[in-house]
Amino acid sequence: METLVDDATKAVLENISTNRRSIYNLEGNGFIHLEPALPFLFIYRTLPDDAGTRRLAKSGASHLIIGNVDAYDYSSLITQVSEAMTSKHNAFLLVDIYSGNQGITDFKIHAPASRLPASIEALKHELHKIRVSDTSPYLGVTVDDDEVTINGVSVLPCSSEEILKCGATLIHIEIPPVYRNTKGVLFPVFFRRFRDNFSRALQKAIFEFVRVQTSSGIPSFTAIGKRNVHAELYKLDQELTDIEDSFNLLMLVAPVNINEIRDTFFESGFKTVPDYHYRLLPVDPDKLKRKLFNLRIDEIDDPALAYLYNEKREELEKQLSMLKERGTRNFFYSSIRLFHGVEKDLKKEAEDILSILAEEQEPNPSELINAAEFRELALKEFEFFKNQDSDFEGKVHIKENLNIMMVSQGEFYLPKNYELTRKEANALLQHEIGTHVLTYYNGSKQPLTQLKAGLADYDTLQEGIAVMAEYLCGNLTPNRLRTLAGRVIAGDVLMQGCDFKEMFDLLKNTYGFSQDRAFNIVSRMFQGGGFLKDIIYLKGFMQLRHFLNSGGDLELLLAGKFALHHVNIIKELIDREVLIGPRIKPRYLQMECYQDQMKEITAGTYLAQMIKK
Repeated sequence: METLVDDATKAVLENISTNRRSIYNLEGNGFIHLEPALPFLFIYRTLPDDAGTRRLAKSGASHLIIGNVDAYDYSSLITQVSEAMTSKHNAFLLVDIYSGNQGITDFKIHAPASRLPASIEALKHELHKIRVSDTSPYLGVTVDDDEVTINGVSVLPCSSEEILKCGATLIHIEIPPVYRNTKGVLFPVFFRRFRDNFSRALQKAIFEFVRVQTSSGIPSFTAIGKRNVHAELYKLDQELTDIEDSFNLLMLVAPVNINEIRDTFFESGFKTVPDYHYRLLPVDPDKLKRKLFNLRIDEIDDPALAYLYNEKREELEKQLSMLKERGTRNFFYSSIRLFHGVEKDLKKEAEDILSILAEEQEPNPSELINAAEFRELALKEFEFFKNQDSDFEGKVHIKENLNIMMVSQGEFYLPKNYELTRKEANALLQHEIGTHVLTYYNGSKQPLTQLKAGLADYDTLQEGIAVMAEYLCGNLTPNRLRTLAGRVIAGDVLMQGCDFKEMFDLLKNTYGFSQDRAFNIVSRMFQGGGFLKDIIYLKGFMQLRHFLNSGGDLELLLAGKFALHHVNIIKELIDREVLIGPRIKPRYLQMECYQDQMKEITAGTYLAQMIKK
């Protein structure tokens, strides 16, 4: 009578020959996940009282879990898969993972080090970087070529010699169980960090094996990570995005009476500031927090994705707290936590810009275009995108009680009374449409919805790209750059306790802003009770300039909404074929001025001098 293991063996061999992924349940709660393009397999034998170790094995892109049955039932599966994968790649590596006795603090690698010197050295080097805490010593690592047994019984149903006859190589890694207490209970937070470090160490060691021993052509160690996203993670991803999409923080902290505030403030000689009035909350923040923390992010075994989703949950929790805190000082404190305040180098850059660039004269009203005219220009940009991808659809909304131009869930919103020059319009087309709409659309084409909703702290890079787009299309004006610098100054003095009138006077009288521009900066800064989001435009621009000046790839940043500190993870996920590159690209990449503008960026020219030219 054939077993699940027998059936799976036949199916896996067929899938190897046709380059198809294998995912099968096996006897005794066993499981196999094999990526035919990756010449390795993690193996774990289920044992009692062994919390966490199974999850360490499952962090590998290809893994075999031997269930609660006689391990020898798996012998034929292991040897036949080894033969087939060796034939496919010229070599194949099996990595047996098991935990040592309580109290052990060393990793023990049992392997033919003379056959795999580069891999074993890389593994030893990376494992030795792991420690329990920042003040504890690093865990030790020893290497020998002994056969491994537990209570006199082989850990695996196949010996190293049997595996060698198949053309493959077997190594055993004994893991110190420092991730659980003496009662066998996991330390959950530390376990996640341990798993991430352990997984990365194995990836680097396996890459050395792949590079030297095989013909697989894998380009980097990041491509060795998981290539398949579990269905439960897609579900969690959508639930997290649904929570984020259920409220719009920017809309909910924007005052609905902004015109009244402006008129009263100006008519009173800059003395009276009416209270801000806000839209009613469409959600209950406490209920959303409950849903947020019911998501089983702790069960994600992919280290890169676990990091991204944990980080995003923390950010959403802060934003939900801010909804409850609108109009209070606590909103401002939460804003500092979310946007991290004004650093010294950012403040200095802002001061330099304001000292070098004088405010330009207000344009003649006859030179201005209105919201309806701007809408037509936006629709032309949408047509440019649709020519690249026929699936693209864009919408423009003109709204009454709105004091800012914005993009929400890929749709473009304009204040009804908005007026701007043609040059400003061309700049903002690339800012709003060429960046925010574009990255939302590219993110929406990713398998993970968080790439359209935005990973944690994505705003800073998004606004940095958006301002960079204004510059690269040749339409970033001195007044625009001054406004971004003024926002930084306003954020800095807000953190020092400056009130509305004092901030307005500072911008108008000390830094030479017109009363309209000064009011726009200040009124935005006091949204919600003190909202520091506006400091990220110049901050993001500076960070992006440094990234590009260091050889960074601008087009990669258009694949969705994420932060600069996510770039390496995004590259990894693209290498692993979990994510894809951008589907559509902005118009400014094709403009004649693009190359000249980029040369100024990579030359390290001061921001103010770039605009002054």
